[in-house]
Amino acid sequence: MKQTPLHSVYAHQDGVRLVDFGGWELPIQFAKGIIAEHHAVRTYAGLFDVSHMGEFLLTGPHAESYLQYLLTSDISQLQDGQAKYGLLCYPDGGVVDDVLVYRFSAESFWLVVNAGNREKDFRWITEESPWVVAGNSLPHIEDISDDIVQIAFQGPMAVNLLASVGGDLAQISDLKSFEFLPNIEINGVHTVVSRTGYTGEDGVEVYFSLSRNAGVTNPAAQVWNFLLALGADSDESVMPCGLGCRDTLRLESKMPLYGHELSSEISPLEANLSWAVALDKNEFCGREALVAQKEQGVPRSLRGIIMVDKAVPREGNTVYLGDNPIGVVTSGAKSPTGEYFCALVLIQRGLSLKIGDEVTIDIRGKKRVATLVKTPFYKRNS
Repeated sequence: MKQTPLHSVYAHQDGVRLVDFGGWELPIQFAKGIIAEHHAVRTYAGLFDVSHMGEFLLTGPHAESYLQYLLTSDISQLQDGQAKYGLLCYPDGGVVDDVLVYRFSAESFWLVVNAGNREKDFRWITEESPWVVAGNSLPHIEDISDDIVQIAFQGPMAVNLLASVGGDLAQISDLKSFEFLPNIEINGVHTVVSRTGYTGEDGVEVYFSLSRNAGVTNPAAQVWNFLLALGADSDESVMPCGLGCRDTLRLESKMPLYGHELSSEISPLEANLSWAVALDKNEFCGREALVAQKEQGVPRSLRGIIMVDKAVPREGNTVYLGDNPIGVVTSGAKSPTGEYFCALVLIQRGLSLKIGDEVTIDIRGKKRVATLVKTPFYKRNS
């Protein structure tokens, strides 16, 4: 299995549990467990190794125009130091991946992609997209993933803890959502710090290049240990966190996971991501199909359910209205915050279902009762 540059920092710690995650050996949890880690991010701060994510560098005079074609979101108004969420779509409206785009300058962008889609995404943007096939001019595109370490520092106290160090780090408290600082030093390491998040909480992502910091001894450990020690003189402490609580955090906040809420068979409109689809743009890959889907009626919708019967809904479980199958569970778990079993379900539209209505979920051959609820299940400060 592949290992991130942070693997040696935590792999031999007592209580850490490592798993195969798409070919990467990553922690599913640390010593205190998934529930404790989840609550730490909701109430204080947690630290995640997400260096398995992919990063592509697009540079040159055609970078913005090509990204504007590739992405469902409109990046024409992005300024230097701003980021935006968007989706890469196939011509039929299915999703290649959901991504973040970072603008460093008019001719320099990062595309941050899901780890499991890295090779597929790179082929799509360099060889397979209709733009490439048509022979249009391309920017220089480089997969820099192996050179980039990414650490997610998430929780309501994360920004304050980092900014309280002072000096240049004080700037972090002024970052607005989806803004980033392109060159800020953390414990002697040159980093990029952004404020996006994938947990439903406030926080930052810290990226840094190993090659740029070649003169620093083990820069990954330098940054990880520095962040982990923040607030050590208080009653609470920053907690290392694994993929287990990252999944429960994003589920509570209704943040999609590719392969579950998004896929080549699920459109952004079905996943309730119309806010990330700029249909008024002149052109982007998949636009015609998505316009047609909206005009004809989006066939399915991503909804939330909470179990009435005590049972765990899992991906792939069938959802029923009466005796009729109407959809499928895309993600499910017990909510550590709400202490109930919940799930996201992709179900047929046009059934006049409203909040509070009951459906059933086929769990291990038995139909279990669930109630449709408003999503997200958890909202910051709620």
